[in-house]
Amino acid sequence: MQLVIVESPTKAKTISKFLGDGYTVRSSFGHVRDLPVKKLGVDVKKNFKPQYVIPAKAKKVIAELKGFLPSSDGVILATDEDREGEAIAWHLAYALDLDATKAKRIVFHEITKTAIEEALANPRVIDINLVDAQQARRILDRLVGYELSPFLWKKVRPGLSAGRVQSVTVRLVVERENEIQKFVKEEYWTVEADFAKKGEEKKFRAKLASVNDKPLEKLEIKNDKQADSIIKNLTGAEYFIKDITEKGVVRNPASPFTTSTLQQEASRKLGFSAKQTMMAAQRLYENGHITYMRTDSVNLAASAVAQAKKVIEDRFGKEYALDAPRFYATKSKGAQEAHEAVRPTNLALAPEDTKELERGQRLLYELIWKRTVACQMQQAIFNQTAVDVATNNKKGLYVFRANGQTVKFDGFIRVYTEGKDEENGEIEGQLPDLKKDEPVDLKELLPLQHFTEPPPRYTDATLIKALEAHGIGRPSTYAPTLTTIQERGYVEKIEKKYHPTEIGTVVNSLLVENFPKIVDINFTSHVEEELDEIAEGKLKWVPVVREFYEPFKRDLDKKTKSVEKIAQETDTPCPKCGKKMLLRFGRMGKYLVCPDKECGTTMPTEEEAAKIKELEEKTMDEKCPICGGPMNVKRGPWGYFLGCANYPTCKGIMKILNKTGFKCPKCKEGDVVERKSRGRGKPFYGCSRYPDCNFLMSKKSETGEELVNLLEGWKEEPKAPKKPRTKKIKESPEENPGE
Repeated sequence: MQLVIVESPTKAKTISKFLGDGYTVRSSFGHVRDLPVKKLGVDVKKNFKPQYVIPAKAKKVIAELKGFLPSSDGVILATDEDREGEAIAWHLAYALDLDATKAKRIVFHEITKTAIEEALANPRVIDINLVDAQQARRILDRLVGYELSPFLWKKVRPGLSAGRVQSVTVRLVVERENEIQKFVKEEYWTVEADFAKKGEEKKFRAKLASVNDKPLEKLEIKNDKQADSIIKNLTGAEYFIKDITEKGVVRNPASPFTTSTLQQEASRKLGFSAKQTMMAAQRLYENGHITYMRTDSVNLAASAVAQAKKVIEDRFGKEYALDAPRFYATKSKGAQEAHEAVRPTNLALAPEDTKELERGQRLLYELIWKRTVACQMQQAIFNQTAVDVATNNKKGLYVFRANGQTVKFDGFIRVYTEGKDEENGEIEGQLPDLKKDEPVDLKELLPLQHFTEPPPRYTDATLIKALEAHGIGRPSTYAPTLTTIQERGYVEKIEKKYHPTEIGTVVNSLLVENFPKIVDINFTSHVEEELDEIAEGKLKWVPVVREFYEPFKRDLDKKTKSVEKIAQETDTPCPKCGKKMLLRFGRMGKYLVCPDKECGTTMPTEEEAAKIKELEEKTMDEKCPICGGPMNVKRGPWGYFLGCANYPTCKGIMKILNKTGFKCPKCKEGDVVERKSRGRGKPFYGCSRYPDCNFLMSKKSETGEELVNLLEGWKEEPKAPKKPRTKKIKESPEENPGE
């Protein structure tokens, strides 16, 4: 009996279907060894030797895996085929007391019967170069995070963190915001016109393109006076077709998905965050529906290309299929060409046949399926027409241009077209059948005002695109990085666009000023390239880490002594000594502090004081649930709350409820309050007496009057009878609900 170990229970379950009785497949539930949580865990004096520990949750898993060893003929480590997977295999070997230099390792980029059988027929040993690359990344990130974060605690506020990749990503967002804030809008105008063939009503639109054979620049018409002057010159003029240009244009399909382009396209087309995309892709991979989802290659296996051709011929006709396969060149830095692009493992499984999948997985599978099929379809062919409409009067030669496009052969766009980050605003429609020198009717002249736009804020798609273009991070790091910078409170998403927070801007400025190398885009990219070279066996990991750490540590020690705590002088006088108060950041937000340490006065900011006053007015009638005394508004790490005025004698606390002013329609005693769900933060109405009263109603954008009507018409829906619960007997690690 061979013991096969993978990372996840789902993956174990899928692989078990393809293996016979001679194999037992078990899950490690991810990493089984890691650096300790509460200390550095890296001996910098002994060649940065990591001090790995087995986390508490992994100890039970290791014990269970060891229990299979006596009855096993051998162990096969079948973790993912990237650096992270290689490191997990290496850690498993050590945790299970196997010889890490001889342990049997198999890899596959898809979980199919053919791929698993081929991997079992071609085992190898653990690739220590890949392990070293992952180990170097982990140690570098630990050194930066563990040593730079305390600097931020001292100089800004407690609880902040810094990271080698996350801090550079925040810098991109902050610098884009700075560009936007500094941008000065510039007014400009365009002159457009609606024309029609003589005697016809169907119009086509054209834009003024040149005057007296001189092309108009974008910002040439600067104001309404200039636009009105042109309109005046054109009033009453006769128009004719000056020129018609026709040409054929071909468009090629986009390449198959890499991790980066999958995340970008899922953001554009499905509205998924990078994290949502990777979670859905992980499930699709583990269930055997797609190939490995962490890749920077655009290669397709010959078998996949052949299958794509058959699907295209069967579904769309032979005219849509290619005579020879189309190949793509990988553009991203540090790409590993040995891997495959993200594609379905079986293209015969069409999107419409995946109804059993969870919605997010189904939508993502459809996206991957269409992109894969489209990349092996014929080009799309268009007829592009440019029509110049002119008037030649005493005021000069004015030429308007209309662009039209018709599809001659749809090719790949029958299945899929790539999304865009920004629309160019130029819409090409179908033009009427026109001839040179033919007169046309002017229906309307349109002077249109515009303003130049600042660079757009980053979305998930454009931020990942920027990270990839700069060589910051790798396929496995994009989604975690975007999640981290939001969880740390350095950026926030507003209408799916990244905005830096005040604390994010402050921390970025501090790091850029004092640790320019750590947040330098080119330096971070260079470190990524060195990690790639470690993976290829061209560099050793210890010198790379030392080269990074030693100057960083010297700089950190120096700056810790010389840099003052971040404080901004305000015009607010200290109520005790009259000196101008300083604005500082604390664990619970901004506050004012007297610069005189002997005075030591602290007070809330004006904004904070106004908020507290508003809450005090709302909650002035609340009584302590323990002693019945009055309650005071207080602020903790998670927001405002009510604390007993008799503290510390009485430690009564209460949540501050957002009351609507209406009584609960169910119990008639409590108040209807607005709450937010824990998971997605969706607002809803509940009763202030919860859990004694479980009134619940979804919240939309009701006015006060609409809410009254909803509450008056509220009726409790009858509950469906509960199904009897059956106890699940845990037989193996993969059934552990703590996955």
